Amino acid sequence: MPGPPEPFSRWASADREVPMTVIRWLFDAQLVIGDQTILWREIVGNVFGLLSALGGMRRKVWAWPVGIVGNALLFTVFLGAVFDTPNPVNLLGQAGRQVMFIAVSIWGWWRWHQSRGDAGTAVEPRWAGARTRALLVVGLVGGTALLTPVFSALGSYEPVWADAWIFTGSLLATWGMAKGWVEFWLIWVAVDLVGTPLLFSAGYYASGLMYVFYGAFTLAGFFVWARARRQKPLVETQWPDPTLQRR
Repeated sequence: MPGPPEPFSRWASADREVPMTVIRWLFDAQLVIGDQTILWREIVGNVFGLLSALGGMRRKVWAWPVGIVGNALLFTVFLGAVFDTPNPVNLLGQAGRQVMFIAVSIWGWWRWHQSRGDAGTAVEPRWAGARTRALLVVGLVGGTALLTPVFSALGSYEPVWADAWIFTGSLLATWGMAKGWVEFWLIWVAVDLVGTPLLFSAGYYASGLMYVFYGAFTLAGFFVWARARRQKPLVETQWPDPTLQRR
């Protein structure tokens, strides 16, 4: 059987190349400021994270898929050496926590979709207690110590302990948020204090600037939750607050 006419073949080939060209352009698009190069997907990924945080505070189901898009974009950004970006740096803790966020978001998205329209789904803040606070501190320090040699062996950016601190802190903060502990906000503050200088030193300026914003945001969130805890009775919850999709 003869093949399609030559003009049709050229048209079909061009039709397939156009979307691939657009995707490739979106993946490689850069913003150049002076001698600094920033990937647009780093900026867009952080914007999606911010939108997810705002949607999460309003208990909107769309916060979860929006956050997943941002996490997927930032995963490729923080593996710069793997994806051949202008910043040939791998931040394994940053990249790894995007995977963690995606996993939690899929679960949270399903749970919120199932409960949409039901009353009493919001997290009610409560204090973790002295024993749990001590365990959180031990977990943060111990997890950082355990992951530092692992990330170092895998080639993470120096100082590797900072990347391990960010991953461990993000994991504990996410867990604390799921439990409704007021103290989880302070863990995010600790993550931001270490993450901001690390990101700037690694050349991830858009994410570094977003960390500055989130540092102030999380500190304010702590006082808001602490005040809410004083004003409301304890109500147990079954799933996490999607404001964890904050980056």
